[in-house]
Amino acid sequence: MNYHFADRVLTLQPSAIREILKFTSFPGIIPFAAGNPAPEAFPVAQIAEITANIFRERPVEALQYSVTEGYMPLRDRLKRHMAEKHGAFRRGDELIITSGAQQVMELTAKTLCNEGDVILCEAPSFIGSLNAFRSFNARLCGIPLQPDGMDLEALKTALQREKNVRFIYVIPNFQNPAGITTSLEKRREIYRLAKRFDVMILEDNPYGDIRFSGEDIPPIKSLDEDGIVVYAGSFSKILSPGMRVGWCVAPAEVCAKIIVCKQVSDVHSNILAQLIADEFMGKTDFQGHLTRIRDIYRRKATLAMKLIDRHLCPRVSYNPVEGGLFIWCKLSEGINMPDFCRKALENRIAVVPGNAFLVDESEPCDSFRINFSTPTEKQLIVGMEVLGK
Repeated sequence: MNYHFADRVLTLQPSAIREILKFTSFPGIIPFAAGNPAPEAFPVAQIAEITANIFRERPVEALQYSVTEGYMPLRDRLKRHMAEKHGAFRRGDELIITSGAQQVMELTAKTLCNEGDVILCEAPSFIGSLNAFRSFNARLCGIPLQPDGMDLEALKTALQREKNVRFIYVIPNFQNPAGITTSLEKRREIYRLAKRFDVMILEDNPYGDIRFSGEDIPPIKSLDEDGIVVYAGSFSKILSPGMRVGWCVAPAEVCAKIIVCKQVSDVHSNILAQLIADEFMGKTDFQGHLTRIRDIYRRKATLAMKLIDRHLCPRVSYNPVEGGLFIWCKLSEGINMPDFCRKALENRIAVVPGNAFLVDESEPCDSFRINFSTPTEKQLIVGMEVLGK
């Protein structure tokens, strides 16, 4: 059979991270390439009790079709959460439940972009989002990252030069893969430039609730007086990624189109998982849970950075992190990054080569990403020593 694929998928390639993750299932591989939450952070007993109560008291609600917008009590709870904690739900906004934050990226591109339209992205950026944008034949333009966020001069130049820019994609907190946090000053300037050039912002914030040091910075969505920001939130890093529950806050007019696109995509997100998320937020010590998992990530990140200092520096440099799951490591001049990553895998350590996160994966790159949340502390100790050697 001679298969004829749609033009928009002909150039799509498997995620480099997913390909590398295949190796992490092999016995003895230390999974520095993963992006998973720490297994010990899952509130297993509480989720089991909530699930049992749901099936005992309202099984039909958990098993029947639901509405595309999402479970109303959870939506109302998240609207209050976004307004009270983040100042990021305003008059004129709407909120829908999605199948993880990843679906917000896919639906936003589907809603806003025609083939050939431009999306401005941080460089490097999350490969899952980049591939979602590529699937609609959008043209990606990378904006270099500095220690406090996007290079604003490069962003301004791209906005002046590129035609049909639909939105700016930004991960402002503990960016994946670079681990950096965009400063408040740069958040304000990104918003000002988006408004000036009449483009939207897609703010992806899956890591904001796992800040374990430093001060919280308001989301870009909290600045949105003009209806130009789409915000993606998620339970994946604070509750469970397998439940696939995220949410989207957007201007109501944009949200209405996103809902139509979602209807033809998956009808609605997993309703049992939505019920669990709602009860977990409303009937447990949710803030206490966040404190507990922040302690886990603080301990693991501190250990990982101490080990990098001991075994990899000065031939590897990195920016210290205050939250999230990742450390972005830069090799010194003369060390070939792809060879280093291959050699690490030969020694049963899986790391992600930095070029996997670029708009153009063929561009030269001297960095790699380490995940500190998935490995055990013993694996961190052993793995960093091996990488150093």
